[in-house]
Amino acid sequence: MIGELITNLRELSLVDCNLTDESVVLSASIQNSSSPLITLNLNDNSLEGPIPNLSNFTSLRTLHLSNNRLTGEIPKSIGLLHELESLHLQDNYLEGDINEWHLTNLSKLKELDLTDNSLSLKFGTDNDLNGRIPWGRQLQTFDGSSFEGNTNLCGQQLNKSCPGDKPIGTPEGEAVDGEVEDSIFYGALYMSLGLGFFTGFWGLLGPILLWQPWRIAYLRFLNRLTDYILLMVEVNMAKCHMWFKG
Repeated sequence: MIGELITNLRELSLVDCNLTDESVVLSASIQNSSSPLITLNLNDNSLEGPIPNLSNFTSLRTLHLSNNRLTGEIPKSIGLLHELESLHLQDNYLEGDINEWHLTNLSKLKELDLTDNSLSLKFGTDNDLNGRIPWGRQLQTFDGSSFEGNTNLCGQQLNKSCPGDKPIGTPEGEAVDGEVEDSIFYGALYMSLGLGFFTGFWGLLGPILLWQPWRIAYLRFLNRLTDYILLMVEVNMAKCHMWFKG
């Protein structure tokens, strides 16, 4: 049933439909037919058996088969789906290795989720892999050393921008070092301001408050200053008054 529909559809989504034995029909129909299918979503069913050969799905961009009962290894024909952008196979019973045969030609792959299976990621070195390393819950746990020798790869794991991407920012380690340097600088600045205020404040008021002769001299100075200001105000007011009269 599903196999017959696929030969004409561009999108097929049968999520949580309690499908059980359809994988056999799906496999038999796919082997001998081509399809313009772009999206195939069969998540949350009870499909059993191995993933069929999907090499005829040359236009497929989204393949979601998560939360089923699929078994066996992931077929290498997955690597022939050049247009594939999203691959979700989590929550199955898949086993075996994921290597360059599966991902070498998937340069457009943006999402990859293989969690909750029994899979291992094994990349050899100097395989001339190219394109973006997908950023999913699986591959984001691997650092750049896992892809050594493949100079044409790019992505966040390698801190290397892919063509058309915005430049990747400062690495986290360098950013942390810069933040530490800034915190040290501002800490020293605030400390020097505090010491300067403390020294100036108590250097001026300390002797006045603690030594009586200085306190008396300071009060006399304030009295004289006040008298002088009042005198100058009276003189200027008298001048203004005379100027208005004259």
